[in-house]
Amino acid sequence: MGVVILLVMAAGVALMLTRKLPTAFALALLAVAIAFLAGAPFTGKNSVLDTVLQEGAPALAATMIAIIMGSWLGKLLDETGIAGTLVRKIVEFGGDRPTVVALGVLAVSALVGTVTGSAPAAMLAGIIGIPAMIAVGVPKVTAAGTVLMGIAVGIPFELPLWQFFSTALELPIPTVRGFMVKLFPFALAAALAFVLVETRRRGTEHAWSLKAVDSPGSSGAKPRSRRAELGDAPWYALLAPAVPLVLALGFELAIIPSLLAGVLYALVTTTRPGGMNKRLLRTLYGGFEVAAPPLVLFISIGILLAAVKLPGAVDALEPLVKAVSPHNPVVFVLVFTLLVPLCLYRGPLNVFGLGAGIAGVLIATGIYPAVAVLGMATSYNQVFGVADPTSTQTVWSAQYAGVSPQQVMVRTLPYVWAVALGGLCVTAATYL
Repeated sequence: MGVVILLVMAAGVALMLTRKLPTAFALALLAVAIAFLAGAPFTGKNSVLDTVLQEGAPALAATMIAIIMGSWLGKLLDETGIAGTLVRKIVEFGGDRPTVVALGVLAVSALVGTVTGSAPAAMLAGIIGIPAMIAVGVPKVTAAGTVLMGIAVGIPFELPLWQFFSTALELPIPTVRGFMVKLFPFALAAALAFVLVETRRRGTEHAWSLKAVDSPGSSGAKPRSRRAELGDAPWYALLAPAVPLVLALGFELAIIPSLLAGVLYALVTTTRPGGMNKRLLRTLYGGFEVAAPPLVLFISIGILLAAVKLPGAVDALEPLVKAVSPHNPVVFVLVFTLLVPLCLYRGPLNVFGLGAGIAGVLIATGIYPAVAVLGMATSYNQVFGVADPTSTQTVWSAQYAGVSPQQVMVRTLPYVWAVALGGLCVTAATYL
């Protein structure tokens, strides 16, 4: 029966790769199929309806709330001009020096990447940052890749991601935080290497492929101040993206309160009292729109995790998974480093797809300790978050820069592959 379950999983991957079904729907159907193959009854204990669907759907509720909070803060950073101001200040500082401008955009991308992931983070940093880089001669592919590599630097400190791995792998937040801190230097080194190497190796390319931002005051109205002209947020409001990180990392405050504190700080430092109520509601509703796709995905991931943890599924898959899972630390690193491409194109090792189910199997069968699975999953997520041509942030950044997602993948993959290698080395040395 284990072989049949694996074949069903392969069919699920095929449905996602060929886009016959959206990822969330494919994962839910796959979970139901696995449950029936594992001999689960229709209702009752360890059943399809009560365990897989009823208990699995809200299993990642804490993660979903954290995503809503992060999306809410992201909308505030956009509407209040905090993100745009950060990018503009960097561009002004960099002047006409391509590498300096790119490094500045990288830093802003990393900062917003700690707040919210996916396309919203790319848009917050890239709407101004990508045209600015191209204007000073940064090649288009490098400009798109810089935003993505910056987001990857922020991923280890993305608080909703901490909550996801904590809930999905049943690990305490301090354990997740501890590994993420170890992963951060690899992400930072790879991002810096990308900018320094690619901006020099490719030279400068002065091209105007994007519509220039309308100059403030072009309507004829004379602005009252430079801040009013550019829409700059106050300098103290620029600390808003760092507030949740300081509270969660420095003071070890819980994730959701930390994100909520960031929301309140961004609101208070940019909005007059009379407009707070409307802005709060408007950005909250906007945050729900941004968060809707990942919320649906996390519902399906919870359902899939519930299915692969059923006793029948564990008993069927355990001998097969044990037979192919390396335990020698060196072999572990070599094998899983070579398998890095399987997290691309919504492949079987994508943690926001079937990879979540595989992670659940590895833990449920006792093949690896949960913290080792955390190391694998987070290492692969660094690759997916940058180089996967199907991820929303990669598609948006590439298209906005005027290149294809595949071009961005080819250019960034060597760097994020090295990040995954570093994460897997730490995992093997620490947890195996």
